[in-house]
Amino acid sequence: MTTQAKTTQLFKVLCAGALLSLAACGTSQKAPATADVAVSRNAVENAVSAGAADLAPAEITAARSKMMRANEALAAKDYTLARSLATEAQADAKLAQSKANSTKANAAANALDADLRILRDEVERANGVR
Repeated sequence: MTTQAKTTQLFKVLCAGALLSLAACGTSQKAPATADVAVSRNAVENAVSAGAADLAPAEITAARSKMMRANEALAAKDYTLARSLATEAQADAKLAQSKANSTKANAAANALDADLRILRDEVERANGVR
């Protein structure tokens, strides 16, 4: 085999290896992007279940909007954008869920304070303090 033939064969092998590497990189991006979108969709559903639609409407609307855009990017095979939007949607959904949970906890604390106030008033009345 001549030197030129060896060089040509080596070049072909290297090109094939590079092509396989690029194909593997493109495929590996799709799976994580799909997984990220699924995780974010679950986060949005959890936030809605926690009452975010009523208690944190701006945040859940932002999360839903980013989820729609992430799905569109996934369909367009723009996996980098899909992953980024899915991550942002997940953060917005977690914020919405936290705000909803915080609002409910504050309402429960306020109700408990009101009940304690009523109980104190009744105890004072029963003891003739007033």
